[in-house]
Amino acid sequence: MSFKRVVVTGIGALTPIGNDAPTFWKNLVAGVSGAAPITRFDAEKFRTRFACEIKGLDMNDYIPRQEARKMDPFTQYAVIATDEAMKDAGFDLEKLDLDKAGVIWGSGIGGLKTFEDEVVNFSEGGRTPRFNPFFIPKMIADSASGVLSIRYGFRGPNFITVSACASSTNALIDAFYYIRLGVMKLCISGGSEAAITNAGVGGFNALKALSERNDSPETASRPYDKDRDGFVLGEGGAALILEEYEHAKARGAKIYAEIIGAGMSSDAYHITAPHPEGVGAYQVMKNAVEDAGIRPEEVDYINTHGTSTPLGDPQEIKAIERYFGEHAYAMGISSTKSMTGHLLGGAGAIEAAACIMAIQDQVIPPTINHFTDDPEIDSRLNLTFNEAQKRTVNVALSNTFGFGGHNASVIFKKFEE
Repeated sequence: MSFKRVVVTGIGALTPIGNDAPTFWKNLVAGVSGAAPITRFDAEKFRTRFACEIKGLDMNDYIPRQEARKMDPFTQYAVIATDEAMKDAGFDLEKLDLDKAGVIWGSGIGGLKTFEDEVVNFSEGGRTPRFNPFFIPKMIADSASGVLSIRYGFRGPNFITVSACASSTNALIDAFYYIRLGVMKLCISGGSEAAITNAGVGGFNALKALSERNDSPETASRPYDKDRDGFVLGEGGAALILEEYEHAKARGAKIYAEIIGAGMSSDAYHITAPHPEGVGAYQVMKNAVEDAGIRPEEVDYINTHGTSTPLGDPQEIKAIERYFGEHAYAMGISSTKSMTGHLLGGAGAIEAAACIMAIQDQVIPPTINHFTDDPEIDSRLNLTFNEAQKRTVNVALSNTFGFGGHNASVIFKKFEE
């Protein structure tokens, strides 16, 4: 059986450093931090009082008020990013076989704000069970893919993937596989998250996962820095339009890049901590490179998971050095979470978009906020500290890892006929 080629024909993004894909990329290359004091709620009593929120967003510009009220913010973000990606892809919906078009989305938590609001209202309302009739359909994680399917009339596979912070990379992988096998001609894929809420910040604080650098939010996300103290919570999402190559070619579509391989693995180690030797991280990159049918030396850039946590960063670096050997010192490596914060289940989608744009512009976005070398991290590695680098990027690999030991990687290649 021969596999179909899969290409990317549309990109949309709604992020803490830009409310559309071009602005996101411009600010990513410029090294703009999206972190600032929390405005969503009064965070004064929390150990962490800052996050990477979306800024300057008027929902009325995107979704009618009555429609938006039936969506949790994570679904609203999915709609906004997808509308941009669909417009970018330039489809004529009347000419599409909608039975061969699907939606596979990713979110680690789903409607956290909706759940939190309803439980608080129940508790403060004398525990009278008067819940909003849209409580459940707004909250459940698959509401995002369901809403997108209805919005565009896509009748192919429609579901959501949940694997913590690897969720949207798993969504991209599933979409890639289904198109490669001929089940679909095209698929809306990506991910979104909206966890900057009382419960989201409080929960991650309790885990001691978040940076507490309240005196300097913009420098708090410090992947690979000796003084990193945790990740910065982010929100938003990104959408990619994955399309079977011959389908895209027949309609004269603009093609950004080709997705050539993917891998998955498990740490099988701990519910929150990564394996200290990067066993799962090593295996997932190996699986992805082998699936792509390329040599490790052909990878030019890795967008790492790189969350800025004391435990997570060194184990991923160990895995990169172990798998790529001497080539690890020749390739470009960066963590864009230093600017966007950590979008949890939405992270993989925006980092995949960053990889594709790196290939388009032949520029590697930086890892900002590097001040002090970590003796645990080999200084010979090119971690693209503080400034973007103009480099040859024909093949880019994106890593995402999640609580529970979920690991997922995808590989994009510069498109060639």
